Amino acid sequence: MADREPSAHQFTLDDALDVDTTGFMDLEDPNYAYMFGFLQADGHLEQGVGQKGKLSVEINVRDIEILRKFQQLTPYKSSIRERTRSTNFAKTHHSATWTVCALEARTLLNACGLPYGRKSKDVAPPRGQFSHRDYLRGVIDADGSVGYTSQGYPFVSLTTQSTAIGAYLCFYAGKVTGAERTLKRNARDSVYNILYTKENAQELAAHLYYEDCLSLARKQTAADSLGAWIRPADMRVAPYRRRWSGWEDLVLLRLNNDAAAAAELGRTEKSCGIRLWRLRTGQVPMPSQ
Repeated sequence: MADREPSAHQFTLDDALDVDTTGFMDLEDPNYAYMFGFLQADGHLEQGVGQKGKLSVEINVRDIEILRKFQQLTPYKSSIRERTRSTNFAKTHHSATWTVCALEARTLLNACGLPYGRKSKDVAPPRGQFSHRDYLRGVIDADGSVGYTSQGYPFVSLTTQSTAIGAYLCFYAGKVTGAERTLKRNARDSVYNILYTKENAQELAAHLYYEDCLSLARKQTAADSLGAWIRPADMRVAPYRRRWSGWEDLVLLRLNNDAAAAAELGRTEKSCGIRLWRLRTGQVPMPSQ
């Protein structure tokens, strides 16, 4: 057998596809970070027999443009199809579905953190480097809301079953706005409903939905509109609430005296008295040693 010429071209997947797949799902790229966040919230990765399977995203047809953007960002063969059907929420629901079957694309998405099958509780922010605000905007575009409350206040919200994503939004939004949120599932359907309103919503929306970013057009419009809101002169600003930490609870229990605890912790006697009563009556958990 003759030796292969040293300069012989080595056949690659790019040759078969006639495309360049380099950089696909580079999560430091704002567009791919956004796309991945959206897919984690609204996408479905299905694993079939052998190497068969598919990635699919079904959304309301009014947002079909974002699927076309995803198709442009994906260097693998994909399709977008529309259908009309009846659902539990609407007699006639017109939707659009984007589908990708390429094994390499599915394998890469799975490695980035998009699980196969049911994923709502298991998804989490990427472990490596990624564009944070673009990723969160993708999650909010898919599973959140931006706009005005019935009282006319700006708001940004997210509904998720994932503890990891809920905690990450609270952490990141806290850095942007200074607002703290306690992560707690609601009693009705055991999901997290995380809400930011008024100035906090304005700051968060302006940070996430910056000019010319990849996003749902209707949510970009809503986010842009939040900046027009001005707090009425007679609406008071809620004072900052300093949260209790574990070590403060330990000091409070050790001293067992409102005045002494207030002097040591830099709090009021009233707040120390209420916190101590809540600890003693089991309304808040005891601190760990």
